[in-house]
Amino acid sequence: MTEATEFKADIPKSDTYVSQSNRPKKRDVNGWLIFDKPVGMTSTHAVAVAKRIFNAKKAGHAGTLDPLASGLLPIAFGEATKTVPFVMDGEKAYRFTVRWGIETSTDDAESSATATSDHRPSVAEIEAILPRFMGEIMQTPPQFSALKIDGERAYDLARQGTAVKLEARPVEIHSLRLVSHETDSAVFEAECGKGTYVRALARDFGRILGCYGHVIFLRRTRVGPFLEKNGVSPDDLMPAENQGFSPDVYLQTVEAGLMELPSITVSGHDAGRLRRGQPVIMRGRDAPMIEGSLYATCQGKLIAFGDITEGAFIPRRVFNCG
Repeated sequence: MTEATEFKADIPKSDTYVSQSNRPKKRDVNGWLIFDKPVGMTSTHAVAVAKRIFNAKKAGHAGTLDPLASGLLPIAFGEATKTVPFVMDGEKAYRFTVRWGIETSTDDAESSATATSDHRPSVAEIEAILPRFMGEIMQTPPQFSALKIDGERAYDLARQGTAVKLEARPVEIHSLRLVSHETDSAVFEAECGKGTYVRALARDFGRILGCYGHVIFLRRTRVGPFLEKNGVSPDDLMPAENQGFSPDVYLQTVEAGLMELPSITVSGHDAGRLRRGQPVIMRGRDAPMIEGSLYATCQGKLIAFGDITEGAFIPRRVFNCG
C-alpha cells in the first residue's frame, strides 16, 4: 500500500502526560484489548495509543491491518504477548467491497489506475468464479505488501520504483460469498487462514472476470477467537483517560488468546513444576485423551501452554499473571 495519512486519535492527554517528569511509572498490564481500528490509523500507532492509555510496559499486536482497513486489531499486553502466535495463526474474517473496472498498483484505492475496462460482471458471472477461490489456492501477494525480499519490505522497494516479483504461495480460503451487487461494485465476506491478502483476491477476481478490480472498503471482523462484538473503539477508550476510571475494564484475560486450544486443570504441585519448565505426567481419570497443543490452569489462573506427548505435558511457555 502507498503511504496513508496517519490517523490522529482524538484522545486528549490529561495533565499527567504534560511532561516526562509528571508521567506515572509504567505498570505491568496483562491481557488482550480487542481494538477496533478506524480507517487511516496504522497498526503501530494503534499500539502506541493503547500503550499510552493503559500506561503499560509492554504491548504488541496480533497481525498488521492496513491503514485503509478498519476492524479488529487485537493488542496484547504483558504476558498476553506470549500467546500472540496462536492468535495470528487463527482464522480471519473480512467484509470487503470491490470496485470493478479499475486495477491499481496497490490493489486498493490508494494509488492510480494501471488498467481499466468498460466491462461490468453480472451476479451470475461473479458467483461462477467463487468456487475457484475456495479451499487451498495459490495466491500471489500484492507488490505493496510487508513481505521481505532480500531483507527489504516489498512495499519499500515498490515505492522506490524497483520491480517487485513475489512468488505465489498457498493460502486457505474457508468460505467466500457475494453479499450484494451493484453495477460498479460488489460486497463480499470471506473467512480465511493466515497469510491471505484480500487485496489480491480483488485483483484476481477482476482479472478472471475480464473487468479488473480493486478494494475500496475492507473491514476485519474476526481474528482467531476474537469477534467483531468484542471490539473496543478509540471513542470507547476516551472516557477511561479523561474521567479517571481504569481502562482495564476493557481487557480480556491472557488465556483469551488460547481459547481455540483445549485446556487442562492441574494441581498446585504440578503447577509449580510447570512454572519451573518441568514436564508433568498426566495420570488418573482426568488425564487428557489427546496429544498436541493445549494450555494448563490452576485454581483459575493460567500456568503454561505446551504439548501433550506420550502422556506428559511439556511446557513451551509459562506465565506469571499474578
